[in-house]
Amino acid sequence: MEICRRKNQIEISELDPFLAELLRQIPASANTEGAPAAEQRIFSPPINGKETELCAEWKVYVEPELRRLFQTATQTVGADLEQLNGNEQSLANRILRIPTKHADAWLSALNQARLVIAAKNNFTELELSDHLRSPIGSRRDLSLFQVNFYGFLQEFILRELDC
Repeated sequence: MEICRRKNQIEISELDPFLAELLRQIPASANTEGAPAAEQRIFSPPINGKETELCAEWKVYVEPELRRLFQTATQTVGADLEQLNGNEQSLANRILRIPTKHADAWLSALNQARLVIAAKNNFTELELSDHLRSPIGSRRDLSLFQVNFYGFLQEFILRELDC
């Protein structure tokens, strides 16, 4: 896999079918439905629960807009990912081109997906910071790989935006 910036796009080339599938899973992975821990993590108020009035205002005034922003970001990413659809049975590598104007949406959707996956799997800080762990022997290991892969993409997008 190669990642570079070309004009007004971030291009991910030599994208093998496995990584392409992980990318296709971003919108579904960002969905908090059926995962109360993930819902709490994504939409947690900025303070502890002791200030009930402020928490109630947060839920009424801020949370709906956050939901809308997160949904819009996920839809943008989903539309960009349509480039990867087609002959799924082919083992050929793919190319994904992300318009730089969609970078904020990608950062948001990747962050949502990472938080939801981590919450659903109850990953510890130690597990999340162990970047040397490589074998994928279970669904949980695959989920941890997915979190780290999405983090790598976030880092690259941020680095490209700074240039």
